[in-house]
Amino acid sequence: MHIVLFYGFLLVQFGAIDLIWKGLKPGSHLPFGAAYPYFLLFQEVVVVAILLAIFYAWYRRNVEKLKRLKRGWKANLVVWLISILMISTLLSEGLEIIWLHADAISFRSTQPIASSLALALAGIGPTAAGALFYVFWWVHLLTLLFFLVYIPQGKHAHLLFAPYNWLMKDKTRPPGKLSTIDFEKLEEEGAEEFGVGRIEHFTQNQLIDLYACVECGRCTSMCPAAGTGKTLSPMDLIVKMRDHLTEKGAAITGRTPWMPAAVFKESTGNALAVQARAAGAGQVVEETAAATEGSSALKIEYDTQLIGDVITEEELWACTTCRNCEDQCPVANEHVGHIIDMRRYLVMTEGRMPSDAQRALSNIERQSNPWGINRKDRIKWREGMEDLVPTVKEADEFEYLFFVGSMGSFDNRSIKLTQSFARVMNKAGIKFAILGNEEKNSGDTARRLGNEMLFQELAMENIGNFQKYDVKKIVTMDPHAYNTFKHEYPEFGLEDVEIYHHTDLLVEWLREGRIQPVNEVKERVTYHDSCYLGRYNDIYDAPREILSAIPGVEIVEMERSGCDSMCCGAGGGMMWQEEHQGTRVNLARTEQALAVNPTTIGSACPYCLTMLSDGTKAKEVEEKVQTLDMV
Repeated sequence: MHIVLFYGFLLVQFGAIDLIWKGLKPGSHLPFGAAYPYFLLFQEVVVVAILLAIFYAWYRRNVEKLKRLKRGWKANLVVWLISILMISTLLSEGLEIIWLHADAISFRSTQPIASSLALALAGIGPTAAGALFYVFWWVHLLTLLFFLVYIPQGKHAHLLFAPYNWLMKDKTRPPGKLSTIDFEKLEEEGAEEFGVGRIEHFTQNQLIDLYACVECGRCTSMCPAAGTGKTLSPMDLIVKMRDHLTEKGAAITGRTPWMPAAVFKESTGNALAVQARAAGAGQVVEETAAATEGSSALKIEYDTQLIGDVITEEELWACTTCRNCEDQCPVANEHVGHIIDMRRYLVMTEGRMPSDAQRALSNIERQSNPWGINRKDRIKWREGMEDLVPTVKEADEFEYLFFVGSMGSFDNRSIKLTQSFARVMNKAGIKFAILGNEEKNSGDTARRLGNEMLFQELAMENIGNFQKYDVKKIVTMDPHAYNTFKHEYPEFGLEDVEIYHHTDLLVEWLREGRIQPVNEVKERVTYHDSCYLGRYNDIYDAPREILSAIPGVEIVEMERSGCDSMCCGAGGGMMWQEEHQGTRVNLARTEQALAVNPTTIGSACPYCLTMLSDGTKAKEVEEKVQTLDMV
């Protein structure tokens, strides 16, 4: 539908030029020579296709009433405008035949619809046909001119901004990679704010995201927070920020955001612009310059705060950073980056965050783990396995550094997985070592919760250890650490180090014959795709190949699997926070898994495993349905 509307609308503009030409110089047309009749046929085919597409668009919004689509006159305006353009084109062409060719009205194979209309309306005569031709000529022209004014101001500004948005995105940047704050540079500049607390402090590309939004609702329909009753709606977040930017821009510049001003005089943006202009033209330059330099001074009092008045803190803390919104967005908007930047402002500038998040960050800072367990206990998981699991200091040589992570080191359930993977590596003849108590938290939780400074400190400490022991390959069972090491640590100096998730290596060892499952496992398994393994790193097949290699396993897919997989609810630091709105995300995901009647729910992430285990317990099915990792 959108392909037909977008490209069809572009193509019929040649027809609009032809129609304007005919009205200005009756009896002539675009100089296409012998190809002109075929141009007319092509135009009619495209016009009919657009009319069918526009009817379907109207049906989806007003009859089918998809929840994610907004309704109202603004949403339907373009439907009617495009319909008027297409119908006026056909009527003008048919009336022109009666007007200029009254003595030769017949069915034309190159104008099947226009000629059929001419035959049906032939009785009105050439004079009336000529008059009506100009009526529809003006209707078409004025509608077209209205479009030119309306598109940059309405939701359909995405027609202009979306292509630019796609072109300006860095295609080499890993999906979901967050921006980095240069604290040294900001300190030299005397900055007092970190993160983004004002709309004008977002980057240009981030602001273009706001106007590129199609308001299609695909992001919100897939968002785990929105789907479980939280206040966060990725689409509404973008739209509210866009409207705030428009209003604040009007307050700063004194320019009306919507034209004609008489029609939109009741809008906040235009009211602000009128007040700003009244403040005096001389002040415009002064205050705009002040605002550019970071001053909050405006020509008029505009005290609407981005965080609090426009976007609530509840919205920001509901995000699990799963990137389902970004993966669904047809115009490449990046919602998560906006949210994390505002979290950074709350945490590092305002010092405001949920108490659970504050506790987790304090524990990471003091003990390098979110629970606050003594950092010297990080190596306790290998008790009784010292011969199988050497530290980097104990090993004569090693191929892989096994980065265990906080979950694998301190969480009782995850410790069993850590020990199992260590045994598998020994079985496969892999030389590996661990950092032991020298290992630090990966920093993923700190960064997603908004404490960029703590993340950078942890990253530099970990990188220092990797370089100290000449690490060339790292394997981890934690997708969050995997993503951070692979895509974010290189910016801080991690170079020439290969990063692996344990499922990558398990598949490789299976193919090489280093390991081979021999015991039959009669289980009906549904696999849950981790967000940081799937959408962030495009690893979907490896876990399923591992499951397929186990004799007796039957794999069944959930309705939302692969790139559409729903988050378990642990990402973005939500693992360490309680959910106070709606239902729990992990319960919703567990229900989706249970819908396919599995005997086992599989995962490849310690966070996901914990959340799904809690879900089966809450649903009181833990005796019937077990939750297991890939090892």
